[in-house]
Amino acid sequence: MDDLVDDPNMDPSEVAEPLRRAIGERYLTYALSTIMHRALPDARDGLKPVHRRILYAMRELRLASNGGFRKSAKISGDVMGNYHPHGDAAIYDAMARLAQDFNVRYPLVDGQGNFGNIDGDNPAASRYTEARMTVVAEALLEGLNENAVDFRENYDGTLTEPAVLPAQFPNLLANGASGIAVGMATNIPPHNIAELCDACIHLIKTPDARDDTLLNYVPGPDFPTGGVIVEPKENIAQAYRTGRGSFRLRCSYEVEDLGRGQWQIVVTEIPYQVQKSKLIEKIAELIQTKKIPILADIRDESADDIRMVLEPRSKNVDPEVLMGMLYRNSDLEVRFSLNMNVLIDGVTPKVCAMKEVLRAFLDFRREVLIRRSQHRMEKIDYRLEVLEGFIVAFLNLDRVIDIIRYDEDPKAALMREDWGKEHVRAMDEADYVSPPPGEGELSDTQVDAILNMRLRSLRRLEELELLREQAELMEERAGLEDLLENEDLQWTRIADQLKEIKKAFGKDYEGGARRTRFAEAGEVEEVPLEAMIDREPITVVCSKMGWIRAMTGHIDLARELKFKDGDGPRFIFHAETTDRLLVFGTNGRFYTISAANLPGGRGMGEPLRLMVDLPNEADIVDLFIHDPARKLLVASSAGDGFVVPETDVVAQTRAGKQVLNVRGEVFAKLCKPIAGDSVAVVGENRKMVVFGLDELPEMSRGKGVRLQRYKDGGLSDATTFTRADGLSWHDPAGRTRTEPDMSEWTAKRATAGRMAPRGFPRDNTFT
Repeated sequence: MDDLVDDPNMDPSEVAEPLRRAIGERYLTYALSTIMHRALPDARDGLKPVHRRILYAMRELRLASNGGFRKSAKISGDVMGNYHPHGDAAIYDAMARLAQDFNVRYPLVDGQGNFGNIDGDNPAASRYTEARMTVVAEALLEGLNENAVDFRENYDGTLTEPAVLPAQFPNLLANGASGIAVGMATNIPPHNIAELCDACIHLIKTPDARDDTLLNYVPGPDFPTGGVIVEPKENIAQAYRTGRGSFRLRCSYEVEDLGRGQWQIVVTEIPYQVQKSKLIEKIAELIQTKKIPILADIRDESADDIRMVLEPRSKNVDPEVLMGMLYRNSDLEVRFSLNMNVLIDGVTPKVCAMKEVLRAFLDFRREVLIRRSQHRMEKIDYRLEVLEGFIVAFLNLDRVIDIIRYDEDPKAALMREDWGKEHVRAMDEADYVSPPPGEGELSDTQVDAILNMRLRSLRRLEELELLREQAELMEERAGLEDLLENEDLQWTRIADQLKEIKKAFGKDYEGGARRTRFAEAGEVEEVPLEAMIDREPITVVCSKMGWIRAMTGHIDLARELKFKDGDGPRFIFHAETTDRLLVFGTNGRFYTISAANLPGGRGMGEPLRLMVDLPNEADIVDLFIHDPARKLLVASSAGDGFVVPETDVVAQTRAGKQVLNVRGEVFAKLCKPIAGDSVAVVGENRKMVVFGLDELPEMSRGKGVRLQRYKDGGLSDATTFTRADGLSWHDPAGRTRTEPDMSEWTAKRATAGRMAPRGFPRDNTFT
């Protein structure tokens, strides 16, 4: 209910509100917390809060890139206790990922110990590993001591933490990010720092640059695991223009020549975020199930680098054909999605184009530059004030010593003393004029500095050094004033900083050169099975109980073969390994088997039902070699049938393809290749009818039409023949008999027919 009635007995401390509003407000609070503080990165430094807090805690622990390591348990414990109270296991997982060079393009954590591997193995426990920052992480943190960013209180108000890091490079694009928030997600691939710096410099020079122009500097992602991007350029441009899209990424491989025409494929780089162990398992499964019959074996010879060896089954196979099949059936090719959903100002989530992200980074860098410059000016002003006090002390050294030596309160006395409006003293190096603050009085800061001065500083050389320092600071301050007043100078300074970053982390930096290459997709056309398998003669043997095998070579079909007890031969014929076999079941479905996948003939073979999904209640009607040029006559036990092209019955899956529809006690009875212009049908009542083949429809699936009418019984057999040659059959003695004139049995389709000719076999079959 939205309307509430005040209850006089209600505790005043309890607040009553509609359930809808209560749930809505709490869910909105949760959603905003997830979006802003957990899942989406900040466009300015490219980090989520947990990563930012990890780096800041490591900085507080003084874990510099050139310093010592500390236990990961200590680091994750400090992060949890001081800044991120969400569990040390989650913090350690996030920190470990920042140390994995196969996950992060520019690692921010330098790990010592087992931090996981590309096979998908987890890192060791935090008590066993150690870590420190990398120079890349230090570049993200530089300027924290110079008021470059705002600080906020931590979760319990006892400490402060930076709201964002003063990143010196666009880390969001350099290292990428991924996360799932409430109602939104983000997925950004990593890029090359040097290319990003070039794009930023171009954007500084040309603020209204087109999105497509930036692709001249950033052609695409640069994944830490390398690989080859085969996405068309127009698709990449569209993805960066809209902030949404995807990239096709393939592995890198080489073809090694083994001599004598033998070769093997060596995969040296696998796609980003693909676990090598699972990839190998998948390819091994493809070999086991013979989905890629031209692939014989896969071996993992990897050490620190990737080396996956793929052995072809035949040296006659084209390597590109083999890799094309692997691209389609395994993660040797993946599609990496781009969804650039980020917090532009640390608060508002937005799907941005690459130009918007770089613009947000540059605006942030200008803000950091201004804040650091202002902070430096404040430091310079303070130091100049101190220097002026020191110079007054040097110019009036005897009086200062006298006050300090004899006065009871030297500080007050120094502040009361009137040192005059001008103090001029000729120096060897230069003439100097220094007006002290006020009417010749020293400030509190200056007096404290004078009183804390060491005696060794009273030598003349130190006086010269003070004058030199003052001149340098005045010059620096003038430069900072010019910088703060001139926006062009600010952008020039930012461009110079980006050039320094490019030099530091570019091609000369370890791992700084581009790893991911670009290439045309080079789609491989579907290759027929015959081109992938060595063509060898075999003899297919299938028993009455449905056990099938392939004997090597074309053996004598009359040869006696071994079968299981109670079993015997049913189908035996010559074939080749490149053939496809068609199985027609009594359920009216056709099944397709590759002859190359048949078990060898050393044993009894394997049940056909294990190779296709033939139900237990269904039996095999026929088994034969597929001929795409043929047409088939299929018919049911009820006498219904039709003509179907053989190309329409080929099945692509184990489940087969339904062609002849049967119901109840009716079952598929026969399947005969079409040869001739007439059809002869004989029923179980020995009546025969002959009609023209043109009376049967050609269909891909259905029940068919009535071939012959029966009062009792059903269809026994049917065949096709050429009327001019007459109808032939085999008598019980095995001799071929021919009836040249079939006009006596010729009638319309679906008639009852007449008794079969004299000498027709007693089993009512034509063969």
